[in-house]
Amino acid sequence: MSSKKFNPRMLVLLAFMLLAAVVRIVLTKEAKMSPLATLTPLGAMALFGGAYFSKSYKAYLFPLLTLWISDIILNRMVYYGEWRFFFEGFYWTYGAFALIAFAGQRLIKKVSVTNVVLASLVATLIHWIGTSPGCFVIAESMYPKTWAGYFTSLVAAIPYERSFLLGTLLYSGVFFGGFELLQRRFTTLQVAQPKA
Repeated sequence: MSSKKFNPRMLVLLAFMLLAAVVRIVLTKEAKMSPLATLTPLGAMALFGGAYFSKSYKAYLFPLLTLWISDIILNRMVYYGEWRFFFEGFYWTYGAFALIAFAGQRLIKKVSVTNVVLASLVATLIHWIGTSPGCFVIAESMYPKTWAGYFTSLVAAIPYERSFLLGTLLYSGVFFGGFELLQRRFTTLQVAQPKA
């Protein structure tokens, strides 16, 4: 009878995902629909998952699952007042976060300030370009359905993306810096065994 070996690295990585969800819920509940609502750890969480989970399905599954669970809670507490599993146009947002996790895999093979800052900039660009079509399509009366209307929606998103960038940089520093320090302090978190 073989029992699976306990993997403390996986437990700590999942704790960081849970922390991201809790912080996002608290901050979004307070900020509601203002640009501060995007000053959350979601971009950092997707980069972090992409960088540290070596199995591709985990690098995408855990950040997207964290996003989805926090969305369900926010749909009930902030946006709709009811339990909704998905919001209209969710696929744009989830597709963007899957691409951000992919950027984390590709751009942060070695954790350094330069790599994390570059990945944060790329994540913000992905979020801006990737989620804007959803807002443009869904917000029927806000923008005319023309190229000019689309570019107007991109410009309107700039304050939100500025907050997204600041949140991604700030929380990337906390997540990546915190996990790197933990790995130095606790050798069981290092990649001596296969990554989580």
